[in-house]
Amino acid sequence: MLRIGLLTSGGDCQALNAAMRGVVKGLSANVKDLEVYGFENGYKGLIYGEFRLLTSRDFSGILTKGGTILGTSRQPFKLMRTPDENGLDKVEAMKQTYFKLNLNCLVILGGNGTQKTANLLREEGLNIIHLPKTIDNDIYGTDVTFGFQSAIDIATDAIDCIHTTAASHNRVFIVEVMGHKVGWLTLYAGIAGGADIILLPEIPYDIDKVVEAIHNRTKDGKGFTILAVAEGAISKEDAALSKKEYKAKVAEHKYPSVSYEIAEKIKEACGTEVRVAVPGHTQRGGSPCPYDRVLCTRLGSAAAKAIMDGEFGCMIGMVNGKTKRIPLGDVAGKLKMVDPDSQMIKEAKRMGISFGI
Repeated sequence: MLRIGLLTSGGDCQALNAAMRGVVKGLSANVKDLEVYGFENGYKGLIYGEFRLLTSRDFSGILTKGGTILGTSRQPFKLMRTPDENGLDKVEAMKQTYFKLNLNCLVILGGNGTQKTANLLREEGLNIIHLPKTIDNDIYGTDVTFGFQSAIDIATDAIDCIHTTAASHNRVFIVEVMGHKVGWLTLYAGIAGGADIILLPEIPYDIDKVVEAIHNRTKDGKGFTILAVAEGAISKEDAALSKKEYKAKVAEHKYPSVSYEIAEKIKEACGTEVRVAVPGHTQRGGSPCPYDRVLCTRLGSAAAKAIMDGEFGCMIGMVNGKTKRIPLGDVAGKLKMVDPDSQMIKEAKRMGISFGI
C-alpha cells in the first residue's frame, strides 16, 4: 500500500488542481494499492489533523478548474517554530499527523514560504516532494512556476483593455501588477501588453526619468502613455533607505500603493490626467491557461515517478524544457530575481521601453 498526502499552501493560483491531478493520475496508473490524503487549508490541516481520504472522483474534471479543491492558508515560516495560542508545537504536530497516517510521502504545492517549511519537514525526517507554485515565478532552481503563465495572460489582457481607453482620452494610465519582491510578472505582461514604461522592484526608478519618457512620447505626437508597475516597485530614494527607515515611511504613506504615489507625481510634473487600474486578485483567478495545464501535468507526472523511485527531499522543477529533481536544501529560501542586466531587459530597452532609469 502506497500512502501519500497532498496539501496546497500560501496564495492560490489557477493550476493547483491540475498539478495535484497530475500527481495522482501518474501514481494511480502505475500503483495497484494507493491511498491519497488531502490536508485542508494548507499546513493548518497538517498541524490540526484536518484531512480527508480522496478518491479518483476528486481528481476527475479538475484539470481546468482554478483555485484548489483542498483550500489553502498562509502559515508564515518564521512562526512555524512558535507554539500556537494553546501552546501546541506546530512542527511536532505535523510530524505526528504524518506518522499517524503512515504516509510514504507528502507532496506540498506552494511558493517560497511554503517551500521553506517543506524543507524544514524534510530536515525533520519526513519524505517530502515540493511542486513550485506561484504567479510571481520567483522560485529559485526552476525556469518556470505553474500559475505564472496564466497570470501573465490576465495581466496582459488588463493592459490590452486599458490601451483603448487610454488612447481615446489621451491619458496616462498605470496598471499595477502583482509582485512585491520580484518583477517577472510585470516584465512579461508589460512587454506583451505594449506598455511604454515598466517599473520593477529590481530596478529602482527615477521619477524624473519616468516623466521624461512621458514627455518624449508627447513630443512624438503620442497622446497617451501606459505604465506597467509592479506593486513592489521602488524609487531610487526609497531604495537607498534602510529597511527600518523604509518601513517607517510606508507606515506613514497616504497612498494605497506605490502606483498612486507615482500617479500624483506624474500629474504634478506633467499636468496631465493619470488613472490607476489594479487587476489585483483577478491575476490569481479563473481557469489555468493551456500552457499551465501541460506544465502541471508534466510536473505531477514527474513527482509521481520520483515517489515510485523512492527519491524524496526534492523540488520538481523545469530546467531547459525538462523536468528535474532538485534537492530542496539547495533552493529553499532563495529568490529568483530579475537581472537588471539580462538580455530580456536590454531587448526591451532597445524597443524603446523605459524602466525609469
